[in-house]
Formats: sequence, C-alpha cells, structure tokens
Amino acid sequence: MNKILLVDDDEDILIELHEAMVTLGFMCVCAGNISEALIALDRNPDIALIISDLRMPDQSGLRLLQILNERDEHERAIPIIITSGHADMDDVIGLFRNGAVDFLPKPIHYEHLVTQLKRFFPAHPLD
Repeated sequence: MNKILLVDDDEDILIELHEAMVTLGFMCVCAGNISEALIALDRNPDIALIISDLRMPDQSGLRLLQILNERDEHERAIPIIITSGHADMDDVIGLFRNGAVDFLPKPIHYEHLVTQLKRFFPAHPLD
C-alpha cells in the first residue's frame, strides 16, 4: 500500500486530509511540524509522497524542501506537494524552484488532489 506523509500544524486540517487519504486507500503518517516530519521520514523509508503545509510556526514547507534536497543528493527524492491558504506568487515560484511537484491552495480542492495522486500512483485505484 502506498504511504503518504502529511505535514500541517493545524490539527483539524491534518485530520481532514488524513481521512481523505485513508478513504482513497492510502496509508498515512502525520506530522505537526518539520521536525516531526523528518523523524517520520527516517522511521518510514517507504514514504512515497509528502503533502506539506507552507506556513508553520517552527519551519516552513519551503525549508522542508531545502532540507530534503540536501539529504536526497545521493538518495531517492520524494515528491512533495505544498499547500497553503496564504501564499503569494513569489512563494509559489520559490517552491517550484526548490523542487515542489505541485502547489495546492487551501481549502484543498478534492478533485485537484485526486488528479495529482493519479499522476504519482497510476496503478492505485482512485475512482
């Protein structure tokens, strides 16, 4: 089963996203901040996708991208989708320059999310 890491400091959003992913047949690991996300990645080498909030109190989703770019120079890179309710065009450009595979504005549109999941998991039944 495909495993996704969900990172968001808003517990309600994290729960909602987790429920949506489980309903679609994914296993999920949840983290409330970047530090927890890095620990989760170390403990779960089979994570196939990360969906992370951009703005969080400790460190940003952009910082997560940067850390993983440094770590993954010689390892398998994990695709990262960034979400935010408060991003501007400069934020989005910076995210893509640092390796984000997509940006989803909040509230997340379910159909767009499913489209992206089909892109990364073509063999996973999502319909």
